[in-house]
Amino acid sequence: MRTVLVASQGHLFIACNAVIIIAMISAEMWLRSSWQYHKQAVAGCGFAVSYLMYFVLEPFVDGAQMTLMMPIMIALVYFDQKLLNILGVFSLMFYTAVYFGLERPLLGKSLLEFLLVECVFIVFVLLAQAVIIRAREVRSHVEQLTKSEQELMVERAISDKLLKVDALTGLYNHKSFHEYLDSLLEQCESNGLRLQLALFDIDSFKQINDTYGHWVGDLVLKELAGKVGGMIAPNDFAARYGGEEFAVIFTDKSFHEALSTAEELRAGIARMEHPYAGGKQITVSIGICDYVAGDGKELLFRKTDRALYIAKHRGKNKVVAAADIPDSESLMSYA
Repeated sequence: MRTVLVASQGHLFIACNAVIIIAMISAEMWLRSSWQYHKQAVAGCGFAVSYLMYFVLEPFVDGAQMTLMMPIMIALVYFDQKLLNILGVFSLMFYTAVYFGLERPLLGKSLLEFLLVECVFIVFVLLAQAVIIRAREVRSHVEQLTKSEQELMVERAISDKLLKVDALTGLYNHKSFHEYLDSLLEQCESNGLRLQLALFDIDSFKQINDTYGHWVGDLVLKELAGKVGGMIAPNDFAARYGGEEFAVIFTDKSFHEALSTAEELRAGIARMEHPYAGGKQITVSIGICDYVAGDGKELLFRKTDRALYIAKHRGKNKVVAAADIPDSESLMSYA
């Protein structure tokens, strides 16, 4: 089988391949050592390699001019329209110089072949432009879809929050409170989680509404809710249980820690000033109960509600623990 490689030209073939390897290694070293001009380094290397490959293949391979399209393909990989235009114009000019300086006088190539190669350059650039434009349109469409999905997620999150939060106070509502309590009671029974429930009621709230109006009553509810939310721990749960009644679930605390927090809440609320209510002191009565495994939700509420009832009838503005109520002190004595 006869080879197309002439022995006298072997050193040129080896030299061109060596230069190609050097150019590629140089570009790789540049990319690893510098954070600047990455695209320019790759494009420059691609341009040099494409013409070196062209010179190597041209004597032996028909259509070797296709290797000259490599720089345009590099610009397409980066989706850089500006770089594509620069490389397209430069390729047209550089090949013109190569044709009239080397190929026409030395190889006798026809003008038609030159024009065909130039036309291929132009077609490649136009096709690459179309690909980049289409890719940008697709990216824009995907970004719009992503943005719409994010907006829907935000709207859904806001809707979920509105369903769980009391509109006036910003605390969790009655339904969310029971859902959370049910979940925690399951943890108490299965994993021994410590839990305390506190119910507290604003003392003489009806009198506040009757004297100063319901808008003042709403202000009192909002301020007290803010006070409660700011004083409890992140693992605790506060809710507006109904009307002027609030509930707090304490977790990861001993009973004495929960009782101390409840007392701090009572004292902090009593110190609040309410100039819109004539400077009248507004207090709360609190009943608190430590959950005992096996009691269940209903018994926990009965014990806590009983403690709250007794706190009211002991003079209000007090914290009463269900465990501290003597058997002799029954609800019937306050009837």
